[in-house]
Amino acid sequence: MPSRLVNKWIVITGASSGFGAAAARAFGAEGSKLLIGARRVERLEKVASEARNAGAPVSQSHALDVSKTASVEAFVRWVRTHTDKIDVLINNAGGALGLDPVALGKDEDWENMFQSNVLGVLRMTRACLPLMVDNPGSYVINVGSVAGRVAYEGGAAYCAAKAGELQITRALRLELCGTGVRVGTVDPGMAETEFSLVRFKGDEKRASKVYEGVEPLTAEDVADALVWVASRPPHVCIDEMLLKCTDQAAIHKLHRRTKA
Repeated sequence: MPSRLVNKWIVITGASSGFGAAAARAFGAEGSKLLIGARRVERLEKVASEARNAGAPVSQSHALDVSKTASVEAFVRWVRTHTDKIDVLINNAGGALGLDPVALGKDEDWENMFQSNVLGVLRMTRACLPLMVDNPGSYVINVGSVAGRVAYEGGAAYCAAKAGELQITRALRLELCGTGVRVGTVDPGMAETEFSLVRFKGDEKRASKVYEGVEPLTAEDVADALVWVASRPPHVCIDEMLLKCTDQAAIHKLHRRTKA
């Protein structure tokens, strides 16, 4: 049976690495048509090529900074040169910066996290909805985090930002009821991507310590989940999906193996 995603138009933000890049390759393997965006254009072009090699009949890339309204609007104008409808929008751009307690937090870090994880989702969704509301069965899938559901020390701003993404998802689900547009969130726990390296601003030793003794999720695991959610029949909406590696029972409950 052919995939329900064959020749569907998929838009992915933050697609130059991590979940976004893995999702582009995974949707490409399903025969989807990809329009992907991110700030790191050279890496983005490489991902677009990988998606074509995986089987995407169309895989094109364009610069996108979701923290800037003008960039979002330019990106969606470019999308319109390829298609007059979007079947799946994956709001993946985001990330964390720093692990400071509130007392030591930096305005720049806080503002960047809210711009990408919260306002970026709002901007992209607002810009793309005109290409989705007359396309019943289309799907807005936001990439959230377990951090949006459970707070932890040093994560006040990031947890708040991802909680904002979760509430945006829930509000959109209500607002779009009756249009045929589906809305959902896929919320991973610990996953080994560039996430920690970015959070710790290039400190590789500190970033690698996060995953020490644990078998975390991979970007491909999350991409598989995104493809599964997107490929449900049009009358099925996966509102919220929470996935964690087996070694992570909760934010603070991890099984770490000791070295032999």
